[in-house]
Amino acid sequence: MKTFVAKPATIEKKWLVVDADGQTLGRLSTVVADALRGKRKVTYTPNIDTGDFVVVVNAEKIVVTGKKLDEKMYWRHSGYPGGIKGESLKNLLARRPEEVVRRAVKGMLPHNRLGAAQLRKLKIYTGPEHPHVAQHPAPLAIKE
Repeated sequence: MKTFVAKPATIEKKWLVVDADGQTLGRLSTVVADALRGKRKVTYTPNIDTGDFVVVVNAEKIVVTGKKLDEKMYWRHSGYPGGIKGESLKNLLARRPEEVVRRAVKGMLPHNRLGAAQLRKLKIYTGPEHPHVAQHPAPLAIKE
């Protein structure tokens, strides 16, 4: 019996849509990251991008548990001495809610070129509408 290895030319990539309304950030991110990597498919190959395109709508309506809204910080550094800046989850969620979801999913993908290619297949929108209707995205169910 031979081991199956997916080839980039034979991979079928679908479009999936996820409604983030009322979903917990971490649980939503794990489902989205698995779909982007292709782990939901039987043709999954770790070193090949076998994942689907994922559209996340209603990103501003995600929820977090505990005191994360006030205590979780997102840090960035300019590269200069003393150039570190932080922003709380509450502020970032009010300012750019799609960035909160993007950072959560990015941390669950491989940290290399393959992960960057998989992250490019993630489309996040704040409202219920998205411009990918022509691709006929199928709904992606998230367990409660």
